[in-house]
Amino acid sequence: MIKGVGPVNAQVLNSVCLSTVGDFIDYWPRRYDDFSRVSKISQLRPGLVTIKGKFSSLRSRPSRKGLHITEALFSDETGTIPVIWFNQPYRASSIKLNSEYLLSGDFGLKARRLNITNPRIELSESDEISSGKILPIYRESKKLKSVLLRKIAKNIEPYFDLEKETLPQWLIKDKKLMQRSQAIKILHLPASNKDLESARFRLGFEEIFQMQLAGVLARKELIKEESPTIRFDENIAKEFVGNLAFQLTPDQKRTVWQIYKDMSAQKPMNRLVEGDVGSGKTVVAAMSAIMAMNSGFQVLFMAPTEILARQHAESISKLLSHSKWASQIGLLVGSLKPNQKKEMHNRIASGECRLAIGTNALIQDKVITENVGLVIIDEQHRFGVEQRSKLRTKSGLYPHVLCMTATPIPRSLALTLYGELDITQLKSMPKGRMPINTEIILPTARAQLYKTIDSMISNGRQAFIVCPLIEENSELGLTSAEVLFEKLSKNNFSHRRVGLLHGSMKADQKDQVMLSFKNGEIDLLISTTVIEVGVDVPNATVMVVENADRFGLAQIHQLRGRVGRGEHIGFCFLIPTDDQAISKRLRVLTYITDGFKLSEIDLELRGPGAIYGVRQSGALDLRIAQLTDEKLIASAKEAAEEFVQKGENIVKYPQLATRVKHFRSISQLN
Repeated sequence: MIKGVGPVNAQVLNSVCLSTVGDFIDYWPRRYDDFSRVSKISQLRPGLVTIKGKFSSLRSRPSRKGLHITEALFSDETGTIPVIWFNQPYRASSIKLNSEYLLSGDFGLKARRLNITNPRIELSESDEISSGKILPIYRESKKLKSVLLRKIAKNIEPYFDLEKETLPQWLIKDKKLMQRSQAIKILHLPASNKDLESARFRLGFEEIFQMQLAGVLARKELIKEESPTIRFDENIAKEFVGNLAFQLTPDQKRTVWQIYKDMSAQKPMNRLVEGDVGSGKTVVAAMSAIMAMNSGFQVLFMAPTEILARQHAESISKLLSHSKWASQIGLLVGSLKPNQKKEMHNRIASGECRLAIGTNALIQDKVITENVGLVIIDEQHRFGVEQRSKLRTKSGLYPHVLCMTATPIPRSLALTLYGELDITQLKSMPKGRMPINTEIILPTARAQLYKTIDSMISNGRQAFIVCPLIEENSELGLTSAEVLFEKLSKNNFSHRRVGLLHGSMKADQKDQVMLSFKNGEIDLLISTTVIEVGVDVPNATVMVVENADRFGLAQIHQLRGRVGRGEHIGFCFLIPTDDQAISKRLRVLTYITDGFKLSEIDLELRGPGAIYGVRQSGALDLRIAQLTDEKLIASAKEAAEEFVQKGENIVKYPQLATRVKHFRSISQLN
């Protein structure tokens, strides 16, 4: 039994799965309160400060704007400073007047007076654990508090030295890393900010190294395989470009040439093309497809939804309408009638269909391909070894793979997530593409906004309203699609055709609603973010985002990319949760139209979940590393490549092998 852990505390610890010393060692602090640099009140300067003193004049009250405010005075022997907390009502009952506290927070001029806003506080204890230290703050529960966990950390200090190393010693020496056992001890028992920074770098490096190694190993396995040689034919490319009604952008030209070079080699192409909304990815895909078809190979073009597959089939058929391959394009989706599916299966199997467009049904066992040389995948950035194996051509060759995404991903994040892929970015936009007019609308101005939208519908346009929730949730206080649909279809837009779309609907229902909207049979579509990617309705000119402050910038950028895709100007209206939610972060959408810039801001402020998706970013399981640290990522990538070049056997490092296996499994690369 560890000192300080009696039966009661043991039960509390067990409730959060902390049953052993090993469990605790792996229970890393989530942040730190720095009480190590204590200032006198008379010496305070604007910025983050720490002071020691006592509270007085404590009072709690509601504000006219619905906020709960707790105010107090905090004093030391040199002076007194006002302190204020917003929406922390428990402060008034938890603070002990005339007891000595350490207080840390942002000191500055707010509401025309100097004060400290929303500070962190800690009773100034006399023991060595808390007083004047950098204090680890752990994930807490109602009964489990950080003060107990800090005591446990101190009592088990000798056990930290037993932690086994996970990286090769040559790598630790080359990168000047501290030993893992030392780094973890410092996480729990930091003596200085310098030590803590070194410890976090070591453990963050390890996390990124594991991910990079997963990508490098996958790439190494893939390049052992042989792919068909798809030769570049200049006449075919010139004929295609000559029939376009527009000019290719410099980025499109550069990207297509990279793809042609990849496919002319005998090693499998594995390229991801990132293109902002409207950057012309479909044209790149079509130019890639014709070169494969010209070399005698079949092409599979996979989309995540049926509506998007139909959209691609329509777009590419137009692009190839003047070519000899116009009659060799086919569509395979779930809603086809049995006899239509059978006909498509036969066309694909015989090779009559050289370009098959559809969902992932294209790679099911019942679909017999003739000679696949290229697979194009939209909005699915991973295509693993197993999937490629299913599509081996008759000669036993692996097909080339081209992935595309309309979600701009910062390069640092892309290199970490997709280490096995070559990445190309389409940044330049086609001439004539108009930016979307973006405005922030106060919640109290909804009625006037609805009149504006109704006027646009009267002029023949269509509109989206996107909500963060499907059903009402009183605890979250956010707008739900179902409730808003009921309200607007019966009141403000009772004279209009209003539709509802959300992720809980069956796939065929979603496709039918979206098809009706695309065909102009719905004037106003109330939806969740299910319409975020790929849907192309040229007549839709208005996008309204409810509770916009709850969305990532990159996500809102994707949503507004759904409008203004035709001849009419597009408008995006952002409605925050309340007047207080209009932040600087939200305002950047009104003047920044570059999706890559917005994704960088999102990554910095909100983390990878705002771009990559909450579920996927959770799978990354990064506890220390920051994906904005490009130097760390580059260093870890270099180390991963050197690990493989040295011929290291990953089996020698069991913990490393387990983590690499995890990252490969979530990447569909195992």
